Amino acid sequence: MIDIRAAREADLPAVQAIYAHHVRTGTGSFELEPPDLAEMTNRFHAVRANGMPYLVALSQGPSPEVMGYAYANWFRPRKAYRFTVEDSIYLAPQAQGRGLGRRLLEALISECEALGCRQMIAVIGDSQNLGSIGVHARCGFRNSGVLRSSGWKFDRWLDTVFMQRELGQADRSPPADPAG
Repeated sequence: MIDIRAAREADLPAVQAIYAHHVRTGTGSFELEPPDLAEMTNRFHAVRANGMPYLVALSQGPSPEVMGYAYANWFRPRKAYRFTVEDSIYLAPQAQGRGLGRRLLEALISECEALGCRQMIAVIGDSQNLGSIGVHARCGFRNSGVLRSSGWKFDRWLDTVFMQRELGQADRSPPADPAG
């Protein structure tokens, strides 16, 4: 069994290790060098300072282990984007293919809807990243476009896939926004 809860600073060494694995071995992230724990801590605090959700999935038992994490942050810094978020999800290698990515993404979607967000964007590294593309599709995301050969990693060109999902009322009503 897996529990999903808000991430804590104590979870960040495991989060950093999961992400470092993906940076070193995968094409889902276009980073070439894994960020260290200090940088991952700064990123965590930046997400939380924006009031956005940052979740971890924990194995149950006497010594719970972080099996994956997900967070949302503003899609772009321009004010007109203030109802649009971008998601990120990474799983430990032993947690892949067990439905955990979907559970994390569903929890993230729910939290973002509760915040009043109206659109969620997935920016997926590598058009061959079928796991990420699949989990997003199963959670209601649709393909929004591909930037061909937009990244260079592991001595090859990689595409960037954009997928999008409506949240809450999406564009069917004006947002509640005291800042206008």
